[in-house]
Amino acid sequence: MKIIGVLILAVFYTVYFCKMILQKRKGIQTDQIARGKQKTKIFYIELVMKAATYSVAAAEVFSLFFVPPYLPQPFVAAGVVLGLIGDILFTVSVVTMKDSWRAGIAENDKTEIITSGIYSISRNPAFLAFDCVYAGLLLIAFNWILMAFSVFAVTMLHLQILQEEAFLSKTFGEEYDVYKSKVRRYLGRK
Repeated sequence: MKIIGVLILAVFYTVYFCKMILQKRKGIQTDQIARGKQKTKIFYIELVMKAATYSVAAAEVFSLFFVPPYLPQPFVAAGVVLGLIGDILFTVSVVTMKDSWRAGIAENDKTEIITSGIYSISRNPAFLAFDCVYAGLLLIAFNWILMAFSVFAVTMLHLQILQEEAFLSKTFGEEYDVYKSKVRRYLGRK
């Protein structure tokens, strides 16, 4: 099962980096996390979030390779399912977002608001995908250190969502506020 965990990680980050490469070829700087911003609350939350997501990935890899299985098989199987759901959600999210997808708040980029496809049932499906992958890998390769890193990363991603929602409301105004009133932050319609 740990091999499947490695494959879940590989698919997730392959999608992430391929999307960045494809956008770079179009002159789009995808990674906006803590870049070119004044040293404000947004900058520091993004900086800590970036560190959290890198460190949880390292903890996941370490756990998959060096920590013996801990949880009963049904939990591990549930982890595989969650991880695969995360991969699918993330892939669909970045494809649906087209060239409006950014990692971090792109204060100086002109992007479109995307409300169709998967974004019609989740305002943040890519973040939900991160959470599914983190939870899935935690169940596959459970240990208390990985749990601490995973909870910290999920918390930082949530803080990033709050910042992005404030930014989108300011940028797109009523159009985003109407969308927000109809679609839940993580999953479901209101």
